[in-house]
Amino acid sequence: MTGAYLWVKAFHIVFVASWFAGLFYLPRFFVNLASVPLDSHAERERLLLMARRLYRFTTILMVPALLLGLWLWLGFSVWRGPGHGWLHAKLVVVLAAVGYHHACLSMLRKFEQLKNRRSERWFRVFNEVSVLMFALIVVLVVVKPF
Repeated sequence: MTGAYLWVKAFHIVFVASWFAGLFYLPRFFVNLASVPLDSHAERERLLLMARRLYRFTTILMVPALLLGLWLWLGFSVWRGPGHGWLHAKLVVVLAAVGYHHACLSMLRKFEQLKNRRSERWFRVFNEVSVLMFALIVVLVVVKPF
C-alpha cells in the first residue's frame, strides 16, 4: 500500500463518518418537527433553521466522502481481483445512503411547506435506517464477508 492510498483512505473514513453523523442527527429534527403544534411558529422556525443548516453541512461532508471513495475505487483499483463482492455490496449501500440523504431533503421541504403527513413515531423508525446502513458498511469493509 502506498502512502497516498493510506492518506486518501484515512480522509475517506473521516468524511464518511462525519457525513453519517449528520444523517444520524437530521431525522431527529424531523421527530421534533412532527411533534410541534402548528400554532408554535417560533419553535417550528427554529427547528427548520437548524435542520436546513445541518442538511447543507451534511451535504458538504457527503461530497468529499463520495469523491475520495471514487478515488479509492478507480485510482487505486481496489475493486480488481477475486474476493471483492463485499465492495459491490458496499456500493449498493452507499447508493442507498445517498438516496436517504436526498429523501431527508424531500422531508425537510414538506415540513417547510406544512405538508408533512408522517408521525413522530414514523420518523423515529426512519432515524434508525442511517445507523443500520453505517453499521452494514463498516461490517462489509472490515469483515469482507464475500
